[in-house]
Amino acid sequence: MSALVTLFDKTFEPFLPESLIQEKIKELAEEINKDYAGKKPLFIAILNGSFMFAADLFKAINIEAEICFIKLASYKGAKSTGNVITAIGLDNDINNRHVIILEDIIDTGKTLSQFLPQLEHQQPSSLKIAVLLHKPDATIHPVHIDYCCFSIPNRFVLGYGLDYDGFGRNLKEIYQLKESE
Repeated sequence: MSALVTLFDKTFEPFLPESLIQEKIKELAEEINKDYAGKKPLFIAILNGSFMFAADLFKAINIEAEICFIKLASYKGAKSTGNVITAIGLDNDINNRHVIILEDIIDTGKTLSQFLPQLEHQQPSSLKIAVLLHKPDATIHPVHIDYCCFSIPNRFVLGYGLDYDGFGRNLKEIYQLKESE
């Protein structure tokens, strides 16, 4: 992994190397391939953060499947605003479909707790959540996570799609805010 990364006023240190991220995503894909064989699931990737996770996971999916993207936002800088804003809507009909939500990170759980009822109202056959990172200690609005690559401490993380005010998404590894920050 690379050395420290500084963005704006914050310094981040290496946390999860690219090789471990890829290994966990392949394991997750194998599990989904087995669980959804013959079901033709629809993956709904939540932008912007999940784009790398969604792309790498979807490349490892070897069953018939579709993917679409929706944009939900609840962050400004390093803190949640507490409000969920839908910027790009869901165009696919999910009635009687097997749906898998792809999320980069679940910390407070507010975003998904507000979004899931909108999806459930459309009566999918099944609705599951696959997440790259989960911060159990930060969860205020519990959501059931069906597939999770990593449970992590309640630290601010960056890279592999995760950002700090729009920057750092392009890093191949995941970094965490340095302790002294």
